[in-house]
Amino acid sequence: MWKSTPDGPPDRMLALSDGVFAIAITLLVLDLSVPRGLDTTEYHRALRELLPDLGAYALSVVVLATFWRGHRRIFRDVRQVDGQVISLTVLGLGIAALLPFPTRLVSDYGGEPASVAIYAAAVAALGASHLALVSVLATRPWLRGDTAPKEGFLLYGLDLAATVAVFVVSVPLALLIGPAAMWGWFVLFPAKYALGRRAGAAADR
Repeated sequence: MWKSTPDGPPDRMLALSDGVFAIAITLLVLDLSVPRGLDTTEYHRALRELLPDLGAYALSVVVLATFWRGHRRIFRDVRQVDGQVISLTVLGLGIAALLPFPTRLVSDYGGEPASVAIYAAAVAALGASHLALVSVLATRPWLRGDTAPKEGFLLYGLDLAATVAVFVVSVPLALLIGPAAMWGWFVLFPAKYALGRRAGAAADR
């Protein structure tokens, strides 16, 4: 069987990942503002108009934080990385850095089906890049620690596959029924909770 050549420990790559996720979350907040010089009525109206921005901000913070935490979990037992692992990580970081754009679309044009579809496609792409990364690491034990259980990778892969499937399905659904397709994203909470507990238990064994 072909065996990839490790390029070194993942420390620098994880530092880069932390920085990119932090910058992406920071970029989300830059669009939150209230104009100066408003009277009381205009000020209250501006605050109400800011609510969709705050909702989109909160959603994307949860998405990015979840993927960042998952990325750290993936590499908890990884001792070496190779060229393909690095490439998949950079791809995922590029998508994560792009997320503020569809977030802006949802906050400004949340009633447009295309905005919801673009946001769902971006999250699905981010999940797919992480799923590909997990798949590579699950089949390359020489990159993982001696005691790193393969089961944890497989369970987290199922977690990511569920995320990708829900967001991929919501792309055409958004074009058919509009923003109501976003309610389908909530089905992930019980699935991710159950799979996350199983993956954590497997990783601790």
